[in-house]
Amino acid sequence: MAKPCQHASEIRNPAPSGPGCVECLAAGGWWVHLRRCVDCGHVGCCDSSPSKHATRHARTAKHPIVQSYEPGEDWLWCYVDEVDFEVPSMRNSPSHPPGWSPGPPGKVPPGL
Repeated sequence: MAKPCQHASEIRNPAPSGPGCVECLAAGGWWVHLRRCVDCGHVGCCDSSPSKHATRHARTAKHPIVQSYEPGEDWLWCYVDEVDFEVPSMRNSPSHPPGWSPGPPGKVPPGL
C-alpha cells in the first residue's frame, strides 16, 4: 500500500495562472507537459521539459503539490512525499488549450 500524501490538506485548487508554463512563455522556451500548482495556480513545465519549472516552483515557493494540466488527466503529485494520488472533488480539472502540449505552438523543436 502506498503511503498517503501528508500535505493533501494544503490543496486550495486555485485557477491556473495561464494557458502554458509562465516562465517558458516569458523566455520564449517550450515544454513537453504542464503541471498546475494546487496552492497558487502557477502553471509550470514538467520534468521531461528542458527547464523543469513546475519542480523549481514547488521547491522555491514551498508548494508541495501539483496537478496535471493535461486534458483528461486529474492526478496529483506530492514532491515531498513522492506519491501520486487523486482527489474525487478535483476530477475534470482545468487543462491547457488544445495543441499546447508539447507547446507552445510554434516553439517546439521539429520531431518532438
